[in-house]
Parts: sequence; structure tokens; C-alpha cells
Amino acid sequence: MYKHLNPTIMNQTKLSWKSVITLSILLGFGLQSIAQEISVWQFRNVEQSNMQEFIDRETKYWSKVAEAAIEKGNLTFWGLFVKEGGFDLPNTPNVIFVNTFNDINAANMAEIWNASALFPDVPMEKMETGSISSTLHMLFVRPENLVQKEGASPPDEFRFVRFIFHNSSAPGQLIALESEHWMPFIKSAMDAGQTSQVGWGNATILAPSGPNMEANTISFDIFPDLKSALTGGFSADADVEFPEEGLAKINELEVSRRFNNVYRRIQVINANMP
Repeated sequence: MYKHLNPTIMNQTKLSWKSVITLSILLGFGLQSIAQEISVWQFRNVEQSNMQEFIDRETKYWSKVAEAAIEKGNLTFWGLFVKEGGFDLPNTPNVIFVNTFNDINAANMAEIWNASALFPDVPMEKMETGSISSTLHMLFVRPENLVQKEGASPPDEFRFVRFIFHNSSAPGQLIALESEHWMPFIKSAMDAGQTSQVGWGNATILAPSGPNMEANTISFDIFPDLKSALTGGFSADADVEFPEEGLAKINELEVSRRFNNVYRRIQVINANMP
């Protein structure tokens, strides 16, 4: 979570970023006005032997701290997501924290993440998760677009997310092309039941940026189950007409191969859900 920021240098592997990446999801869990929000995506590594303790502490204590911050108007979203599978597991992120701030300029981190105010009788060493995790990446992200299947129930169906990172020669144009071509297509396909996908969105990475940063936009596909997330949601015999011309324009702007992983939603606190 944002409370334990430790901006370390990223791993210098091809599929990791060499600099230090929440969304308003962004992960949707309910459509919302996201144009002016800024999210912090924090990527951590947690050893498997510590994972259950890590999840227990975050859901028992820190989700309640985030909920209090949302009630005060400091946050609009907090989410915890754990990666399914992976490579080079000891050295790559397997947890994402998503924090969206109502006003990042006015965010008082000491106030927001003051767990002792809510749990005065619990020693910090029983609550903190910094000692059993390592912060590897941190990004500042601007949510752009979000659509979901008509009638979808985010708390029940938004269970797995494929985060797709794009490295584009013109990130603004890529976002615009996705919004023009892919967003109406996937919305129509979801509503028509042509795919098991239940949500889609995209976002711009504001910082860090530079030649060693191998991503500058993000898109994300949301699914109700792991199989759909792994296979993409479309059956092999689906009679679907993809927006090939628009996809070709998008691909022309991408300067390297996309990088993506599937994450499982552990818990989400969202100010925009009733």
C-alpha cells in the first residue's frame, strides 16, 4: 500500500521496468467520474511463505484504514490484487496495490495511513506489511476510460484482471485510438454475450517516463473467472468481427511487445459503489 513507499530501482530484465507503477479502477468496480483523478499503482513482491499473513494483515487492518480515509474524502479507491502465475518469481512483483486520491496535492499520508488511530491496542508490528514485502515499482497513473457489461455486478463478477502495458511512440494517440475503435467494440461484444469479459478500461502513465521506462499506457481486461482471463474471453468459434483497421493503427504506434499479467482481486474499497 502507499503507506510503505520504498522507491527501489526496478529489475533490469526485459519484461520488468528499469525505473520506479493504483488505478481508480479503474478496476472499475463501478463506473465513476475518473477524468481528474490520479492513481498510484504500487507493485510489491511477497514471498509465498508470507503471502497469507500479508493478505490477512492488509484485509484486517489496512483495508479498514483505507475505508476511513474514503469516508473522510481523502481516497476514492483502495484495492489489493495478487498475481496468478509468473516468471522469475523471487525478483518480480506479485502484488498490486491500487490507491486513488481525491486530491493528490492535498493528500496527507501520515493522516491517511495512521492505523494506530483505528487500532490503538494493536502493536504496529502486528499490522505492518513492509517487513514481509518489498516495493519494486511505483507509477502515477491517470485513468482515462472505463466500460462494463450491461447489468454486470462488479463486486461479484470483477474477479480477475489482465493488466496490459503498452510502450507507444504516441501514447495520447494510442489512448484515443483505443477509445475510438476498441472501446465500442468490446462494449458491444460484452453486452451481446459474445465474450465472457465483463469490463475494459485504459489509462496513461504520468510518471516515471523516459527511454528506460518500457510502458506509457495501460489497458485492462476484467473477467469473472481465471479461465476467461487466461484465454481472453472469446471462444475459438465465436462469430465476431474485430475492428481490424483500428487495431492495425494501434499496433503501428507500439514500439515493443506488450507486457501483461493476470491478477486476482483480493479486496476493493470503492467510494463510488453504494
